[in-house]
Amino acid sequence: MISGNFGPKEFQVRTGVSRETLIKFETYAECLRRWQQQINLIGRGSLDDLWHRHFFDSAQLSEFCHPKTRRLVDLGSGAGFPGMVLSIMGQSGVELLESNKRKCSFLGEVARATGTPARITNARFEKVSAPVLADVVTARAVAPLSKLLGSVRRWLKPGGVALLHKGRSFERELTQASKDWTMQVYRHQSRTDPSGAVLEVRELMRANDN
Repeated sequence: MISGNFGPKEFQVRTGVSRETLIKFETYAECLRRWQQQINLIGRGSLDDLWHRHFFDSAQLSEFCHPKTRRLVDLGSGAGFPGMVLSIMGQSGVELLESNKRKCSFLGEVARATGTPARITNARFEKVSAPVLADVVTARAVAPLSKLLGSVRRWLKPGGVALLHKGRSFERELTQASKDWTMQVYRHQSRTDPSGAVLEVRELMRANDN
């Protein structure tokens, strides 16, 4: 879904970021367009819709992050969505977990170029043996919910929240996941895709743990 003329100005209006922060996003966009010529960071068809489909889609999670959040872990960050976006917007304690070394190199350049203190870890999040637990766990386009929730629980503090981007099949994924998991779920309609949702997941437990 191409969003027409949604660019830096519209992004600033919709998110309320400062001019200084907007400049950082413009730098991020420049880095991504340059690196995209060498490695596949995002779908080529979405490059022209970067500000809406990737930046704004990621930024919408900021309204669900409690101000006292001290640690946020982004599982399978890829090109930095949503973790790098949230870090640039001022979220503290962000760690980006990405298994691809070249993508980690890209994320490192973005962090340096924008002066963003996100921590970048080259690792498969499901293989980390002793995760440092987080207040918030995010994931976007990583895996089906039934497969993803095991890793989410490993990284999430008791009382923490997972914010998960999901497409139009999210209800079907929730139905499947409910066979193995109990959770409190709030469905927030995506601000970039009317058929998708941001799932706010709390009190996550395996069904057989009850």
